[in-house]
Amino acid sequence: MLEPLRQGLPPLDPAAVSNAASCALPARYEAVREARLFTRRTLDQWDMGDRFDDICLVVSELVTNALRHALPAGAVCTVEQTPSVRLHLMRWPERLVCAVRDPSPESPVERETEDFSAESGRGLFLVDSFADGWGWHPLAGTLGGKVVWALFQLPNPQAGAADRTE
Repeated sequence: MLEPLRQGLPPLDPAAVSNAASCALPARYEAVREARLFTRRTLDQWDMGDRFDDICLVVSELVTNALRHALPAGAVCTVEQTPSVRLHLMRWPERLVCAVRDPSPESPVERETEDFSAESGRGLFLVDSFADGWGWHPLAGTLGGKVVWALFQLPNPQAGAADRTE
């Protein structure tokens, strides 16, 4: 399931991550706005503000899906609760991964609809359209649940430097 993280790029070395940030999100729909603000601040710090629109759309969809489908019935409310969803942003030189962890081990794919006239159910279609790859995997151990991730390829900084020296 993690093969799309390669996307024709060298294998991922978790130790080689150049930047990483994460935030816990409470079980309330306002958390989607909080996730967008966190993403904006993080991408600005990483000098990647030009990628904000696509990345923010994907983050919004992943967090919305987690809140809507992965939390126990009645868990999403308007009051502050213990965080049940966590957003991770990880950057390597040639890729950025957005990952959302939630408590449900269920596949996110089975809930999606192919009815494009429906008012909801197209979140993963949007993720697939705007990201360079995406996937999910269940978590084992005490965490449980799953991680749904999206990959964005980044321009190779060495290639740009080589172009400038020619």
